[in-house]
Amino acid sequence: MPELPEVETTRCGIEPHLTGKTIAQAVIRNSRLRWPVPDELPSLLPGLTIQSVTRRAKYLLLDCDAGTLLIHLGMSGSLRILSAKSGYGDVSPHKHDHFDLIMCDQTILRLRDPRRFGAVLWHAGDGLQHPLLLNLGPEPLTADFSAVQLFEKTRGSRTAIKQTLMNHHIVVGVGNIYANEALFLAGINPKTAAGRIALSRYKKLVQAVKQTLQRAIEAGGSTLRDFVHSDGSSGYFQQQYWVYGRAGQSCKKCTGVIKHIRQGQRSSFYCPICQH
Repeated sequence: MPELPEVETTRCGIEPHLTGKTIAQAVIRNSRLRWPVPDELPSLLPGLTIQSVTRRAKYLLLDCDAGTLLIHLGMSGSLRILSAKSGYGDVSPHKHDHFDLIMCDQTILRLRDPRRFGAVLWHAGDGLQHPLLLNLGPEPLTADFSAVQLFEKTRGSRTAIKQTLMNHHIVVGVGNIYANEALFLAGINPKTAAGRIALSRYKKLVQAVKQTLQRAIEAGGSTLRDFVHSDGSSGYFQQQYWVYGRAGQSCKKCTGVIKHIRQGQRSSFYCPICQH
């Protein structure tokens, strides 16, 4: 599924086309997403102006004067910017194009979601106060995510560090791919209990998480089977993987062989020599 870098890349792709624009129409073709798309959006949104396009965890937040439109890409969702006026993109809706936000200048924000695990929600007022966002952990690329914070949160924890990194109450947006990569860079075995990791090693891990996510954003995000950018191009961070998806291959740093295990129904990849 799209992870934080993919969502941030999408935000950067759509922001210049939407900020300051006034909404003319909202079109719901299929409201049966992860949660039902609110029926009142076609009557509520027209006339509102998009003040900003921000991100919290994997949610995109469109601040629209009186409230916030929240969009989640789920497992297979993608957003496209189309324009009937300039001929940018095919504006004819297809089978999995479930929601359109049409601006007064005929710019279209279109949600395509074949598996329908995404979401389009409305919150009157500050979107950060939506119940889905209230209890989330810190953003990984901010100062709020620190070695001290992670160390204190994990004292006494027997949960494996890989699963801890993917707990959105601890830190948001560090999905499976990037947790694998960050743990490799930090030299920490994914099976290690979070409560046994010293502060000095957490300093390395926090730095590795930030570095891995930032590199992925700069590279345009990972190419996953169902993900495309807002302009239709694919990311390419997968070309830079150290361990993810490389089971049985030689480690790029030593003579070890990358191992594959299952943790919490997710695949983990690590080098038994580099990560201990």
